[in-house]
Amino acid sequence: MNRSAEVICVGTELLLGEILNSNAQFLGQELARLGIPHFYQTVVGDNPTRIKRAIATACQRAQLLIFTGGLGPTPDDLTTETLADFFEVPLIEHPEILEDIARKFAQRQRTPSPANAKQALLPKSAEILPNPIGSAPGMIWQPRPELTILTFPGVPQEFHRMWQETAVPYLQAQGWVTAKIYNRVLRFWGVAESTLADQVAPLLALTNPTVAPYASHGEARLRISTRASSREIAEQVIAPIEQQIRQICGLNCFGADEDTLESVVGQLLKQKGQTLAIAESCTGGGLGHRITKVSGSSDYFLGGVISYANPVKESLLSVDPVVLNQAGAVSPVVAEQMALGVRSHLHSTWGVSITGIAGSEGGTAAKPVGLVYIGLADANSVHSFECRISPLGGRDWVRQMSTSFALDFLRRQLLDK
Repeated sequence: MNRSAEVICVGTELLLGEILNSNAQFLGQELARLGIPHFYQTVVGDNPTRIKRAIATACQRAQLLIFTGGLGPTPDDLTTETLADFFEVPLIEHPEILEDIARKFAQRQRTPSPANAKQALLPKSAEILPNPIGSAPGMIWQPRPELTILTFPGVPQEFHRMWQETAVPYLQAQGWVTAKIYNRVLRFWGVAESTLADQVAPLLALTNPTVAPYASHGEARLRISTRASSREIAEQVIAPIEQQIRQICGLNCFGADEDTLESVVGQLLKQKGQTLAIAESCTGGGLGHRITKVSGSSDYFLGGVISYANPVKESLLSVDPVVLNQAGAVSPVVAEQMALGVRSHLHSTWGVSITGIAGSEGGTAAKPVGLVYIGLADANSVHSFECRISPLGGRDWVRQMSTSFALDFLRRQLLDK
């Protein structure tokens, strides 16, 4: 029988949506990276009866159970004691855990409470899974010959350290990691997921590597995956398919893996020794925020103007007030004048502007919410681009999509010159 893992996240706060369950996402990515089959995830509240039901179900279909949450000192932290009760094993106190807790509290000039003592209790025969940051250790336990249980606190920072430093080496030593799954994610802008899937349809039927489409935040993506014993072997399998996809899709493919539109634009500007200045209206600084998230962006990004009000467009960007009155702030000509103005005043190679109606108010039949114009100017020309963004995602969605369109228009111009 093939072995598989199951994830059980404990915490009523997860069920109530008070905390985003990022631990489940992290584990999904990590198990896939390690090549460990993983078919189910469960979220269960702080209730011993329901936790036991989750354990019973998981034991029927998985051989590695990974728990996050419920290891703290409060009465509703029930994971450890419920596991011990389910398998009818007594809890044993570990003095070394108590010493570790006392030392960590002393470093913070604090004293542990009596409640922290419960964190030193582990089921008989369970091994300590050290927590280098927090007070709650996890455990590595085999209550049955063919069943392994790993527990972690719910705090992501603590969990990630414990996973990488102890759990992954343990799983490797126990033979869980034989061949890892390697992925290459190609990222696209300007093409819908369904259209992209049609373009590469024959490749979606491949079995090694596999190709799967999905969408995220307006992007379309293709994930190329293979199981291999080394990265070198995986790359030999993935590379020819990646090359085919790039040839089919052309400029719509803007990057891969951790690339973003802003990082790719930054790389192109650096390669060409060119600079950028921006003028924003409806995005209120969102474009500048994305550009400056990239380390080293000071090499090519000079600055920007948030010209939300028309008088600012006139005084700082030299937009013609007559044009503003006649065409309106949301118009191709104003977008062009904003781009020209910011480029001229900041002495940059490129000027990029955004003006539009983000909503939820302000739209008309002629200029509905989601209408956005992007201006793009260099030393020789100025262009404007019209975007019609669905307002159904709300104001933030329109603003986010506007910055992506602006970055993509600039990327394509940089590649064309």
